Amino acid sequence: MINDVVIVGGGTAGWMTATYLKTAFGDRVSVTLVESPRIPTIGVGEATFSTVRHFFDYLGLDEREWMPHCAASYKLAIRFQNWRGDGGHFYHPFERLRVSQGFTLADWHLQLNGAAEPFDRHCYVTPWLCEARRSPRLLDGNLFVSGLDGSLGRSTLDDQRAQFPYAYHFDAAQLAAYLTGIGVRLGVRHVRDDVTAVGQDERGWISHVSTKEHGDVTGQLFVDCTGFRGLLINQTLGERFRSFTDVLPNNRAVALRVPREDQELINPYTTATAMEAGWIWTIPLYGRDGTGYVYSDEYCSPEEAERTLRAFAAPGRDDLEANHIRMRIGRNERSWVGNCVAVGLSSGFVEPLESTGIFFIQHAIEQLVKHFPDERWEPRLIDGYNDKVARVIDGVREFLALHYRAAARADTPYWKEAKVRPIPEWLAEFLAVAATRLPDESMIYPYYHGFELYSWITMLLGLGHSRHGPRPALAHLDPAGARAEFAGLRAGAQRMVAALPTAHAYLTSLR
Repeated sequence: MINDVVIVGGGTAGWMTATYLKTAFGDRVSVTLVESPRIPTIGVGEATFSTVRHFFDYLGLDEREWMPHCAASYKLAIRFQNWRGDGGHFYHPFERLRVSQGFTLADWHLQLNGAAEPFDRHCYVTPWLCEARRSPRLLDGNLFVSGLDGSLGRSTLDDQRAQFPYAYHFDAAQLAAYLTGIGVRLGVRHVRDDVTAVGQDERGWISHVSTKEHGDVTGQLFVDCTGFRGLLINQTLGERFRSFTDVLPNNRAVALRVPREDQELINPYTTATAMEAGWIWTIPLYGRDGTGYVYSDEYCSPEEAERTLRAFAAPGRDDLEANHIRMRIGRNERSWVGNCVAVGLSSGFVEPLESTGIFFIQHAIEQLVKHFPDERWEPRLIDGYNDKVARVIDGVREFLALHYRAAARADTPYWKEAKVRPIPEWLAEFLAVAATRLPDESMIYPYYHGFELYSWITMLLGLGHSRHGPRPALAHLDPAGARAEFAGLRAGAQRMVAALPTAHAYLTSLR
């Protein structure tokens, strides 16, 4: 029986893994986490998917309890700014498209609306709430969408049925500290020490890690949460890393923590603003903004990137410390090798454009529990894990590559190159078809990767790729039902804007 797990590395990945395993297996599995007190976490992953709700509910954590400890705020969508090069914007919400007579409202938008109203405000409720800076919850705590509230219990991503309408922004370091306390209470052995060596047995598998002050820490299953270093999976076991920079060239970032002058101006969304050589994220936390410039060093130097970010996000604040980050874009050929499983950045990363870093961690942890081994180390079990993890990362790569190829912006060398850079064969075929009609379920990446049909449609329309007209069939259908759906959506959005408090007012009420 495998009942002794050692996690090397802390941060969000390490402590999410530790607390999840202890919650799942209790005292039947021993969990030790070794982290260096000297190695800081990257701390960039401050925005999430709405599916992170499954993680918190699995651990039995109520958002009203943990959010105030992590400077957390709500995320209803991502606002894409200037991706067409015209200064405009659109929202990618956590909201499925409504349907009338078998066709989505996006299809009906092309038939009935033309350019009269932005497609996102015409087809979704969420953009209305974002523009008004509304909280998704009333001051009494009730969710604005009936029937979706309440704990999901010990459910996983595989159980996702309805689309939950929001995710979170939070301070990653504060979340890791909060989870540390929970993990220790659950029985995680916490070793704060530097790893000086990694031992291997006669099979080449990991037998122990040697630490500076605590000696050798032995285990049966080792989890590598050492970030881009890949101390166990890459440096020790030599697993090959497959780079995605031929498709996704952004390999650097520079980040700032910017105090917010007007605390009430908390936007309930992430903003991704297209720049000359990449894009800038703006993540509003309670009390400050997290902001950073993601770019390719083929088109921009670190010094230029920092100057651009400071001018954009914090003019006159030269006292704010900049954090420069080298990103390893791609994934391991296998994230599970021998008795070592890589989770988080040591497994794979595809830049933070759609907030997938913490989603990858959550997915990997859930799959580790589902594929947890015994002393036979069944190869098919390990292969199944590797297949699931690889397909999720590959699917997100395809989705992100769409952002750059489909964006109408082409005014700088960076954006011009995005239109001719090689892309995966599957995506090229998808975009060729999507230029003639909006996709349906059969056309999107076929394996689970976290993004549903509405996300692909939203990006095609918002980025300016789909310039075609409506499907011919709609000219033969009675539009009355679709018109009623649009009218109901608009009226409902206006009622919600009037009834809901601002995001700042609600978050302040939690404190």
